[in-house]
Amino acid sequence: MSIKVISDLHGAHEALADEVRPHDTLLLLGDLINVIDYTTKDGILVEIFGIDAVNEVIGLRAQRKFEEARSVMALRRKGREAEIAAKFQLAFAKQYREVFAALPRKTYLILGNVDSPPVAHELLPDHVEMVDGKVIELEGMKIGFVGGGLPTPLKIAGEVPEEEFDAKLEGLGEVDIICSHVPPDVPELTFDVIANRHERGSAGLAEYIRRVQPDRAFFGHIHQPLCSSVHIGRTHCLNAGYFRHTRRAITLA
Repeated sequence: MSIKVISDLHGAHEALADEVRPHDTLLLLGDLINVIDYTTKDGILVEIFGIDAVNEVIGLRAQRKFEEARSVMALRRKGREAEIAAKFQLAFAKQYREVFAALPRKTYLILGNVDSPPVAHELLPDHVEMVDGKVIELEGMKIGFVGGGLPTPLKIAGEVPEEEFDAKLEGLGEVDIICSHVPPDVPELTFDVIANRHERGSAGLAEYIRRVQPDRAFFGHIHQPLCSSVHIGRTHCLNAGYFRHTRRAITLA
């Protein structure tokens, strides 16, 4: 039995069997579903709105024109709001069921910024434990978890207020390992080299790491980071990777 760490699954449940065995323990750090894969141009948004609308939205987001991107989606929903909402709920539920069915019997989970907390909580199976804001002990290691993304102009479902994120973080106390979806706010860790911009990291998490100095900090969120691994003091901070593309887990123990 091994302890495996994965982040940013984004719907790639079929690849789990090659990396995580049924008797392994899995720490899953958020973004379970595939809303949009910017490389392959597939995902829930394409299923619902079509590739032309999604390409337009991707172009606007790349220019940081978030209000214009929301307007494109709003126009596609106009007069069909209830129908579109129902389609999203069905698509979210389908992907969560597929992901949950593929997880090993001992899985500890937090959600990421693209996740839908209401749907995920509703469908959570008994063998999967939601550990946001909790501390567990494995192999003599105290492991703390803080889930969710931080607010951005995208205003998506899995984002939480910074004050809420920091309160969960401080409630953990001292741990040996800290797991989150977003990285600490360190420039090398928050810069995405493909998007060519800094994404949102947590200043509170960076301060927690500097003060507590856990052995390791695991996170995801940045798919193509400038650096995947840095040290803050003696703490090894490590991006667990974009599993949808890497198909690789980190073995913790």
